[in-house]
Amino acid sequence: MNEVPAEQRIYAVLAAIPCGKVATYGQVGRLAGLPRGGRLVGRTLRNLPDDSSLPWHRVINASGKISLPPDSDSFERQKARLQDEGLLVNGDRINLAQYQWQP
Repeated sequence: MNEVPAEQRIYAVLAAIPCGKVATYGQVGRLAGLPRGGRLVGRTLRNLPDDSSLPWHRVINASGKISLPPDSDSFERQKARLQDEGLLVNGDRINLAQYQWQP
């Protein structure tokens, strides 16, 4: 059987998240056919090449928060990219009821 690798399935889901929406790590895992795969999604995103065009910034935790340390450059980059797409970011929090992707 020639199964698509988990990493490739995660990339496919990530590429499908529309501009102006977010998904949680666990949601991406479930949509990729990886129930309870939130940590694997996090590891996969952490290892994305720097020149990747995948919208990694649209993935947040289940509490609606940016998971990066608030004093990091990566946090500021993710927050700015989300705001550029029209999302309201209150501190480190995004309103999932308003912005969560519902495929």
